[in-house]
Amino acid sequence: MSSKEIDKIVSDFSRFYILTILYEGPQHGYSVISKFRKRIGKEISPSLVYPFLSQLEKKGLVRHLLKPVGEKKRKVFELTEKGKELCKALFKRFSALVSVAIEPNLEVCASCGCKVYEGGHREVIDGKEMTFCCVHCAASYKGEASRKSALRER
Repeated sequence: MSSKEIDKIVSDFSRFYILTILYEGPQHGYSVISKFRKRIGKEISPSLVYPFLSQLEKKGLVRHLLKPVGEKKRKVFELTEKGKELCKALFKRFSALVSVAIEPNLEVCASCGCKVYEGGHREVIDGKEMTFCCVHCAASYKGEASRKSALRER
């Protein structure tokens, strides 16, 4: 699927998030609306959800089955393989955007080199404040520094 086609299908965050909910597994329309409201903290109109599900179905990205939910039979929507591939492509694109947004806030563990988003473990070593991902990496770093120092003194 081309980038232009992806942009046309997912024109805003609400539609993107509907796809992420469907990626988790089959859902009926009301379930999509409820999960959206619970997770995002905002209402989403059925007049957005149902036409979007219909659009996805026409494009072969979603299919539905009638399944009993309580006393009624409801359409339960699930992504097709083509729909799952679309989601994977969107997730890659979105993760690249998120990476650009959080990269300036990352620190690198002085011992293992992993990236630390927030928190981490800080210690002052030789008068310099250093960031580690955990106390174990800090201990490892100090142990390695002691070994190197002992070797230099020989």
